Amino acid sequence: MRASRPALLAIVALAAAGLSAAAVPATGAAAISPDLVRLHPTTTHIGAASALPLNTAQCEQRFKIACYGPNQLQRAYDLAPLFAHGNSGKGQTIAVVDSFGSPTVQHDLDVFDQAYGLPTPKLTVIAPAGKVPAYDGSATRTGWAGETSLDVEWAHAMAPGANILLVETPTSEDEGTTGFPEIVTAEKYVVNHHLAAVISQSFSATEETFPSQDALLALRSAYQDAYDNDVTVLAASGDSGATDATVNGELYEHPVTSWPNSDPLVTGVGGTKLSLDANGNRTARDTVWNDSYDVPTQRYISGTDGPSALAGGGGLSTVFDRPTYQVPVANVVGDQRGVPDVSMSGACNGAVNVYQSFAGEPAGWYPTCGTSEATPLFAGIVALAAQRAGHPLGLINPALYFMAVSHVPGLVDVTSGSNTVSFTQGGKKHTVDGFSAEPGYDLASGVGTVDAAQFVPELVSYSGHSW
Repeated sequence: MRASRPALLAIVALAAAGLSAAAVPATGAAAISPDLVRLHPTTTHIGAASALPLNTAQCEQRFKIACYGPNQLQRAYDLAPLFAHGNSGKGQTIAVVDSFGSPTVQHDLDVFDQAYGLPTPKLTVIAPAGKVPAYDGSATRTGWAGETSLDVEWAHAMAPGANILLVETPTSEDEGTTGFPEIVTAEKYVVNHHLAAVISQSFSATEETFPSQDALLALRSAYQDAYDNDVTVLAASGDSGATDATVNGELYEHPVTSWPNSDPLVTGVGGTKLSLDANGNRTARDTVWNDSYDVPTQRYISGTDGPSALAGGGGLSTVFDRPTYQVPVANVVGDQRGVPDVSMSGACNGAVNVYQSFAGEPAGWYPTCGTSEATPLFAGIVALAAQRAGHPLGLINPALYFMAVSHVPGLVDVTSGSNTVSFTQGGKKHTVDGFSAEPGYDLASGVGTVDAAQFVPELVSYSGHSW
C-alpha cells in the first residue's frame, strides 16, 4: 500500500492506490460493489520531497527515522563479492509490473543512477494489455507512478547489470476483479515471449475481497505459464501486518492474507527492518518490519502517535492448501499455504531514497518503504542467480525450503519481531494478533533474509530440487 504526503493516510490500508481518507466509506457503508476487488500497490511513500537524497544522519536528524541509499543496501546484503566477479545481473531482464506506470520513469531512473554512481541500464516500457490512458496527475496515478519509481530504481540498485522491462497495464474499474485481468494478459505476454527471467509484482488484494474463490483461481493462468516456462514470479506480502484491506478501505479485524503472494506458484516477499550505519554495516540484527507502534515513524507519516497497521504481511491462505514444498514447515502452516516465503528490507524507519518528477506531486527525493521495496530488492537477487546459472530459475520456492532445511549460510534467520498490529476503526481500537519470528520458518519472515554472496550460488545449486 502506498501512502502519500499529508493528504493521504497510508497507514490506514486504503484499498485503492491514492484513495484519500475522505473517500473511504464509513463503517458499514455499502458504496462499493461487493464484486469489485481493488488492486493496490504495497508501498508506503512518506515525507516531503528533498532536492537531494538525504543520508541516514540527515533523515534521523530531521525526521527521527533512518533512510538508506543503494551503497548501504548493497553492503547489507553482501553484494560486493558478486559484483567483483562480474555477477551483476548482466544478460538478465527483470520485469516490473505496475498499473499505469510512470510518465517520467526513464528520467527519474537516470537521476537516481547519477546520484548514486550506478550504470545506466536498458529500460524498456511495454503495455501489452492495452494503451495506458493519458497521465492526469490524479491521486491514483501519482500513487502508481511512485510505486513504479520505487520498483524500477531499486531492482536496478540490486542488479545494476540487468535490463529492466517495465510492464504497464491500463487498469480500469469496470470489471469484477479490477486490474487483474489486464495484469494476467500482460504477464502472459512477457512469459510467452520469453522477455524476462523474473517478474516483480508490488501489489496485492485481500483473498476475502474476491467475489469467490473461483474468481480468484480464474486469474492464475499467468503463473501457470510462468511455471511452465521457468520464469520466477514474486509478489509483495502487504503492508498491514496480519490484516489487510476490505473493499471499503477499512481493515479486517481478524487475520487475513493477500493474493497473489499467497499463490503456491508465486514467491511471497515479506519485510524486515534493517539497522545500518553510513557504510551499510549492520548495527543490529534484522527484525520483522513493524512500524505500527513506532512513535517517530507514526508522527512522521500521520502526525499522530498511532498505533496504525504498518507492518509486513504474513499469515495463512484461506484459498490454497499447503504446497508440497511447505511440508517441512507443516508444524507452522498446518494444512494451508503460509506466507511470506522470504523477506527483505521494507521498514519505514529504515526507508530507501526514491526519486520522482511526475506531475501531481513535487519533484524530488522521498523516503519510501513497504514490501514493494522488498520485492524488487529480491527480484534483483534472483536476476543475479539467473545470470550465475546461465538460465532462468523458475519457481524457486522448493529450493528455498530445501535450503532452509539444509541450514545453508546464505539464508539468514530472522528470529525477533512480529506482525501483530493495532489500529482505530469505527471509533474503537482493534488489535489483530499476528505471528512472531521464531528460529526457522515463521509467518512473519518466512525462511528469513539473505546474504547474497552465499545465497546466490546456493540458490543456483538447489534449484531444480523437488519434494
